[in-house]
Amino acid sequence: MSQSPTAIIIGAGVAGLATATRLAVQGFQVTVFEKNSYPGGKLHHFSLGDYQFDAGPSLFTQPQNIEALFALAGEPIEKYFKYDKINITCKYFYDDATIVNAYADTVAFAKELHEKLGEDEESVIAYLNRSRNIYNNIGSIFLEHSLHKKQTLTSAPITKALAATRPAYLFSTMHAVNTSSFKSAHAVQLFDRYATYNGSNPYKAPGMLTLIPHLEFNEGVYYPEGGMISITNALHKLAIKKGVQFNFNTAVDKIIYNEGKAVGVVANHQNYLSDVVVSNMDVYYTYKNLLNNERKAKHILKQERSSSAFIFYWGIKKEFKELELHNIFFKQDYKAEFDNLFNLKEQYNDPTIYINVTSKCEPGKQAPPGRENWFVMINAAADTGQDWQAYQKLARQAVIQKLNKILHTDIAPLIEEEAVLSPTIIDQQTASYGGSLYGTSSNSKFAAFLRHPNFSNAIKNLYFTGGSVHPGGGIPLCLKSAAITSDIIATDIAAYQKH
Repeated sequence: MSQSPTAIIIGAGVAGLATATRLAVQGFQVTVFEKNSYPGGKLHHFSLGDYQFDAGPSLFTQPQNIEALFALAGEPIEKYFKYDKINITCKYFYDDATIVNAYADTVAFAKELHEKLGEDEESVIAYLNRSRNIYNNIGSIFLEHSLHKKQTLTSAPITKALAATRPAYLFSTMHAVNTSSFKSAHAVQLFDRYATYNGSNPYKAPGMLTLIPHLEFNEGVYYPEGGMISITNALHKLAIKKGVQFNFNTAVDKIIYNEGKAVGVVANHQNYLSDVVVSNMDVYYTYKNLLNNERKAKHILKQERSSSAFIFYWGIKKEFKELELHNIFFKQDYKAEFDNLFNLKEQYNDPTIYINVTSKCEPGKQAPPGRENWFVMINAAADTGQDWQAYQKLARQAVIQKLNKILHTDIAPLIEEEAVLSPTIIDQQTASYGGSLYGTSSNSKFAAFLRHPNFSNAIKNLYFTGGSVHPGGGIPLCLKSAAITSDIIATDIAAYQKH
């Protein structure tokens, strides 16, 4: 191995950017290849007329993951990135006209659930405390350590985790745990929704996923100044500051490996050699297209894919005072929606609607004065060849009809700009197989263990990072994936140098 080790990273998504910086800090000469013209993967940005839109993830939690990266790099985060905590994590609209404000302050939130839904305030606080304990004592092991390395058994607080584990977390579903925790169907539905944070089904996913609400209610929801794209911009600038080289509009065609060892990549008909190769590409496409390993690729598809989405980007020529930054419009029969998504693989005719409006936080910057930029998302099945054009038409009609009813306004004439993201377009733009937003689902108690590890057992010096491998998708987990992967590489390099 050369005096200054070299690393090639395939893909400039969030995990790829963070891994690049971490390896650069370790002393690697890092080169990133990205097929698109921009960094960030799903976390990018575009304009429609005078409206600004973040294309992908819209929720920002756990800023400490980014803070840790900047601290590691020795860079002051405030020079790159600013964000504020928001007071209402989400506003919930139900079919029966009930409206619930999910206040960031847990006491105020508990009071809201008592006044609106008849829930016992102490029970709500107790639920959120259990969510915190699950996350701190159990979730941290799954999310911050490799589950495929023996040293995790000694480095992670396993005993503490076992003591905190309840049978319901493993053997009951998330929905069952929530049903036993709350009296009202509305409260159960509110907390069941958190299964969608990793593209899963609350009626199948294990009770362990009740750790997810902890991230919002106990740690907080934040808004990054300039929108979510400012996260990508900050990570990209930090990587450049640490000496990382970027090659945009450059798709990797092949990973080169000889005698069971990765030695580089092929891009633009040229060989680029390196000491380690890290794929931030969907692990399925990595095996199928870059390693030409159909058998392994098919094996990965044995795991159920996460849900995908339809996203309608609408420039709305009106302000809606009743909306917050994050808004959910629930449907009544929640189970039927998930049955359609995961069992029938069809688009449901009355979907739950999520609307993100960043102009609420930056009036006049994200949309023209008196107008709003709506990021309207509904769950969709992963692509298995459905008629997405027909489903898109059905979805748009269903969304407008539902919003007309709840907001008491005819929405369609207010849409002056529009773009749409479908499962097939997500696949094409981000190489996420089937348009799955989070790789595989967590609809099994074994899901955490079945995710692909952050390294290859068959090919030395080949590593993986990002949402399709451990610990999963979403900005916080992609940043944790980068930390896990770079730590494994550091350990492997140290072992190699000893010998």
